[in-house]
Amino acid sequence: MVSRRRKQTAAGTPKKSLALFLIALFKLTKGVLLLIVGIGALKLLHRDVAATVAHWVDILRVDPDNRHIHALLTHVLAVTPAQLKAASAGTFIYAALLLTEGIGILLRQRWAEYFTIVTTAGLIPLEIYELVHRATTSKVVILAINVAIVVYLIARARRRRMGQ
Repeated sequence: MVSRRRKQTAAGTPKKSLALFLIALFKLTKGVLLLIVGIGALKLLHRDVAATVAHWVDILRVDPDNRHIHALLTHVLAVTPAQLKAASAGTFIYAALLLTEGIGILLRQRWAEYFTIVTTAGLIPLEIYELVHRATTSKVVILAINVAIVVYLIARARRRRMGQ
């Protein structure tokens, strides 16, 4: 039976949406990557950061005298344990938010769509601020994807509310 409020297949399951699947995949990928970063930050708490960084520079065969690598190393080595704890806590919180959005959307939960609209739209001003201060291609791409996600989910919610 086809409901006017929610399109369904003949079997009674909600109609699949490639866009929703891609949004869920995007959110889950970001969430898993942030989870890995958070775990890595926690592992650095109990190690000699300089030795760990030197080890990875050696493994990756990166030139430590390169000005970009040198600037990165300078910033990394200046991080205190308290800053590392705070950064890992923030990373875990944001990862949990992204994983909640991704799993909820993957399971076709309507609340997850609204939750994603609110959380993603709420972070767009911060992304714009970051973009204004230091524009990179990746920041532009992420901002464009997040704006597209919000626009798509709002349009989807409006269509559903209008009974289409």
